[in-house]
Amino acid sequence: MRIQGWQEKLLSKAGKEILVKAVAQAIPTYAMSCFDLTKGLCDELNSIIGRYWWSQQDKVNKIHWLAWELLTRSKKKGGLGFRDLHLFNLAMLARQAWRLLMDTNNLCAQVLKAKYFPNSSILQCKARGGISYSWRSILKGVQLLKKGIIWRIGSGTDTYIWKDPWIPRGYTRRPITPKGSSLLIRVSELIDPATGTWDELLIRDTFWPEDAEVILTIPTNEDFKDMPGWHFDSKGIFSVKSAYKLAVQIRDQELGQDASPSSVCPDAIFKWQKIWQLKLPHKINMFIWRMAHNSLPVKRNIVRRGIKTDTLCPVCKRFDEDCGHFFQVQKNEGVLAGYESRACKG
Repeated sequence: MRIQGWQEKLLSKAGKEILVKAVAQAIPTYAMSCFDLTKGLCDELNSIIGRYWWSQQDKVNKIHWLAWELLTRSKKKGGLGFRDLHLFNLAMLARQAWRLLMDTNNLCAQVLKAKYFPNSSILQCKARGGISYSWRSILKGVQLLKKGIIWRIGSGTDTYIWKDPWIPRGYTRRPITPKGSSLLIRVSELIDPATGTWDELLIRDTFWPEDAEVILTIPTNEDFKDMPGWHFDSKGIFSVKSAYKLAVQIRDQELGQDASPSSVCPDAIFKWQKIWQLKLPHKINMFIWRMAHNSLPVKRNIVRRGIKTDTLCPVCKRFDEDCGHFFQVQKNEGVLAGYESRACKG
């Protein structure tokens, strides 16, 4: 309803961006911090926002020149920084799971633990029949939390070598060395009880050199228990922002979209951030961003979308109209106009 009230406003893309980020995508934040809004509902909300972004009037479907997944990337990676509501919902629920994991003395944590996981950790919990919707929602956040958590080694008694993520390297943070016939189970078995430090000979005999070198750099302390930390923060502290970035990264990897196929240049080469650093009106920056993505409604792009029309440039009448030719023609026309103006004054 809020977006429908904006449909008739004559706003530039820059104005629409502010409304979408500051209002439309901020309204459901409180609900998303407690409940799973379901992927279907989030996709419907994304669709409403997408239609508003690309069209000016209500109930008018226009061409969506770029995929929604691309718009939800950060501006450094060629997107606009819009939120994918489903992934942001999971990041918010992961924060609740993190609080239950770290603050065990909290009243809410004590009640949920007594009811749903009295003899285990929240990380081992699975959904089952008869649980509340709030708890079922939090368990969905646990799945994202487990993809970014890492165990900080103290005494090593609470961490399993082959199951738990405890090596600060790689995507899974687990040993790449196969277990094979090894009888070692817990990380504490890799620590020399006499010195309280790593048993270097045992580690080099058990693990491949890639794992052994990293393990030997991990500090140990027998006076402390193993503690979970957030791998994607230098201090090991969870944040919704880093969890959301992780969720977007996982989504792009699953879709095989690490590089934008619609871009003129690959993301690794083209510095998208430079567009937004230009000291220009924001709507001009937005226009340059669309041109860099080849998403302007020039005739060649319109035909590429399945609409039959003449692609001949209306200015030169010789070549097809695409972004490169169009702006080159406009540049030449401007130069000629300058010459004519100076000639008239002369």
